[in-house]
Amino acid sequence: MNIVLGITGSIAAYKAADLASQLTKEGHQVHCVMTKAATEFITPLTLQILSRNPVLVSLEDEKNSWKPGHIELADNADLLLVAPACADTMGQFANGIAPDPLSAIYLALPRSTPTLIAPAMNGKMWDHPASVRNLETLKADGVQFIDPAEGDLACGYRGTGRLAETQTILQAVAKLAL
Repeated sequence: MNIVLGITGSIAAYKAADLASQLTKEGHQVHCVMTKAATEFITPLTLQILSRNPVLVSLEDEKNSWKPGHIELADNADLLLVAPACADTMGQFANGIAPDPLSAIYLALPRSTPTLIAPAMNGKMWDHPASVRNLETLKADGVQFIDPAEGDLACGYRGTGRLAETQTILQAVAKLAL
């Protein structure tokens, strides 16, 4: 399966390294696309080594080809997996805003290509009416979700908002691969 793995600006971004590694070991082609904010938590080089593919961070990265990389990735994707997905990216997806390659890929995906999102954020952000609205909009658009886990959050709170465990995400991907 050709998987575009989106990584957004969340402390849970470091967990994308294990996810990219596990997906690659399972035989998937993994193409990582990071938001600029994600690079504050994990480096593109780490994901490039683990996925064995270049990592797209900026639309500026696309200058080496006549065909925009985000369009090519969208055209060839069997799955768009965003893990972790922050509130900002979910809002961009829900409202059709595309300031970066990840949100541009989401908008350019063929309607038949599944999108699977694993959110990670502060529990108050997760429960905010705007986040709930974005979630419902995305679900109505056919996006599938892996619910965030409950537990200790990086901000010091306890509640819902943790990125689902890697194994849970891998199981959700496996179901879509059937």
